[in-house]
Amino acid sequence: MSEVITKVSVKARFDEIRDRDECALIPFITAGDPDLKTTAEALQVLDRNGADLIELGIPYSDPLADGPTIQAAATRALNRGVTLEAVLKLVAEVTPKLSAPLILFTYYNPILNRGLEAFLKDIYAAGARGLLVPDLPLEEMDTLLSTAEKVGIAVILLVAPTSTDERIHAIAERSQGFVYLVSVTGVTGIRQEVATRVEGLLSDLHSATNKPIGVGFGVSEPAQAKQLKNWGADGVIVGSAIVKRLAAGTPEEGLAAVGQFCLDLKAAIR
Repeated sequence: MSEVITKVSVKARFDEIRDRDECALIPFITAGDPDLKTTAEALQVLDRNGADLIELGIPYSDPLADGPTIQAAATRALNRGVTLEAVLKLVAEVTPKLSAPLILFTYYNPILNRGLEAFLKDIYAAGARGLLVPDLPLEEMDTLLSTAEKVGIAVILLVAPTSTDERIHAIAERSQGFVYLVSVTGVTGIRQEVATRVEGLLSDLHSATNKPIGVGFGVSEPAQAKQLKNWGADGVIVGSAIVKRLAAGTPEEGLAAVGQFCLDLKAAIR
């Protein structure tokens, strides 16, 4: 397989997708679950099977925004000794083979421990082009946002369904790359239905910004992804349902299941 050196930014990828009048598929997996070798293979499987951007979670011991499926994945990875250094090494090895921009998902403590500017420069050098930090509130984002913009990392901010109109506007204005709309109140996880409030929130966000809007938390099947596209989502983020499939059975079975699921999701939102 020939290597593709991706220099595509998160914004540029969304611009391409909008030009094609498509909806972006953004799958999420946890680094190191079930092991780093499988993570590297899974990133390439997702990339080949319809992923437009990919989120990679850095395992963390206290993942407050994550539901039981992703918490368990992070715990398994940490128990295997997966570290930030190991994840960055993996990212550096795999991103040249990906066409999808890679977005890292981490809590703020690992950033603080490494040093803000050093962390951002290190993840950029490894090949990441986006960052999600769910436990850092907007009021404390200034330094991260300004430094990331200089480095070339898009920091994606989250809008909760309980956000006021004023806060929605403030988050949409500051978010880089796209705006992440959380579809439910609470943590990540598989849900049977997508909250109907999302339709109104998407409309409100589109009124507040021309930036793309990705919707995540609770999307577990192609029909839900299609519904979100029909409601106006520019991207659909799918995490727990993919993490669960990847962890089921042998690594080979997990990779096959993830590849097929990714194909099915993308077919639903083209």
